[in-house]
Amino acid sequence: MTTLTPQLYLIPCGLSTETAPEFYLSASTIEIIRQLKVFIVENEKSARAFLKQCAIETPQAELTIFELDKHDPKQNINSFLDPLKNKVPTGLLSEAGCPAVADPGARVVAAAHKANIKVKPLIGPSSILLALMASGLDGQRFCFHGYLPIDRSERIKSLQQLERSAQQRNETQIFIEAPYRNNPMLKDILTACNNETRLCIASNIDTDQESIRTLRIQEWKKQIPELHKIPVVFLIL
Repeated sequence: MTTLTPQLYLIPCGLSTETAPEFYLSASTIEIIRQLKVFIVENEKSARAFLKQCAIETPQAELTIFELDKHDPKQNINSFLDPLKNKVPTGLLSEAGCPAVADPGARVVAAAHKANIKVKPLIGPSSILLALMASGLDGQRFCFHGYLPIDRSERIKSLQQLERSAQQRNETQIFIEAPYRNNPMLKDILTACNNETRLCIASNIDTDQESIRTLRIQEWKKQIPELHKIPVVFLIL
């Protein structure tokens, strides 16, 4: 059995609740998760469901769980690190994918560094990297932008800027959108970008409905997919 040291373990979570942890996490990572008793999470309900899937050793009622408020960047999270300051190993659990990557957990990691607490990243799935891997676009030079502006005129300007960066630097541009705004986003991509620009639409990654396709803009215009309320990563080059 792995002996845990008092450090902040960064725990990846599945991209879909359909897939059991043993299919995307190593045995050593699951062993670490099972031994932890303190967690910092984005959503307590889904975190507890994931921990149940991992067959955690400690009864759920005895776990200590701190919940991040992603809508409050000024939330005082220093108290979340108190167990670590008392030498109690703690896990930072992402809602989906890898902690601190397009994820509010980055604030906790930064606070841990400031407090001179060791941080241990564990291997697991990232929708951003999985999309890039399967896109056929340049994986040597890429840039992730997170969410683009909500205002349509600003979003189109941003898309045009990303396209220029892609062309000038030969750099894959990666971004995401709230699932219920995917269709308007795709419409704006098809409006803003040149016909020869390549667009990869990676949707429902790691589910039975997974689709990762890269086509020219002019080709996408002939076969516009339905993307409403499903997780999507967009990549252009």
